[in-house]
Amino acid sequence: MTDKVFRALWITEESDGSFRKQVLKRHVADLPKNGVLIKVSFSSLNYKDALSASGNKGVTRHYPHTPGIDAAGIVTESNSPEFKAGDQVLVTGFDLGMNTMGGFGEYINVPAEWVVRLPAGLTLKESMILGTAGFTAALALYHLLRCGQKPSDGPLLITGATGGVGSLSTAITAKLGFEVTASTGKASENEYLINLGAKTVIPRSDVDDQSGRMLLRPQWAGAIDTVGGNTLATVLKAVKPHGNVACCGNVASPILNTSVFPFILNGVNLLGVNSATTPMHLRRILWEKLAGEWKPNFQRINTEFVELDNIFNKIEKILKGLITGRIVLKHVTF
Repeated sequence: MTDKVFRALWITEESDGSFRKQVLKRHVADLPKNGVLIKVSFSSLNYKDALSASGNKGVTRHYPHTPGIDAAGIVTESNSPEFKAGDQVLVTGFDLGMNTMGGFGEYINVPAEWVVRLPAGLTLKESMILGTAGFTAALALYHLLRCGQKPSDGPLLITGATGGVGSLSTAITAKLGFEVTASTGKASENEYLINLGAKTVIPRSDVDDQSGRMLLRPQWAGAIDTVGGNTLATVLKAVKPHGNVACCGNVASPILNTSVFPFILNGVNLLGVNSATTPMHLRRILWEKLAGEWKPNFQRINTEFVELDNIFNKIEKILKGLITGRIVLKHVTF
């Protein structure tokens, strides 16, 4: 294996139980020898990355560690016939950035089974504007369509709409003709959501029912929920009969307190979305969709590009829910 020195975000657990973030130099030879060595051009900041960078043992069990659950770049070396040096590829999900050194380093070494060849129609940069957030949005949409959800059924609710998954869900579903109702706690971002394609923007309080009722007046034909907790419980009670709700987040709470009535009286489908372990055959199909008919207008997505030395304050902001759109990490050419 070629040995090179590269820069990476390095999280260490200190003797007092705190966690230290620093950018330091590492050697390619010190990476796990998983089979495909990739020189990373872009990564992206996700909520899970911020948790890993903050010492959350539910995400990353052992430190020191380099976060980054997304990466896009160029294959440098490969022991798999599927890939050769020079191939443009991307990796999202699996164990990348959790317990395997991730995209916040300028090199990663991962199993070939995790790697997707960059589809025609996407650049490396665009693939990381999408990243796990865009792939999760696509997977949620896939589940809705698989259950028969159609634009003609009526409004589709997107909760947490200014976040990464929410922004991309809004943009993609609106492009496909859905009448999107976007829910947000950031009234200052209403214009942004309308520009993404939302027809209606409602405050977060409208999907936070405190009445204790087990069913509500039907309002939406379906939903993509990125929030969880009481928001998800409210959505389930207010979706029209035989509607579909794709659940892919828990920023409000992982606890769901609801009754069986939305399911046994209204026939609502609750669809779980787990992008990390999506089988490779479906993963390739969805990335092709994102490069083609589902490709959003990237100019409308609020995207900020940062370099490794400037990632620290973005980590703190995403933990506090202060990020709108996407943060993309651009590794400086070395």
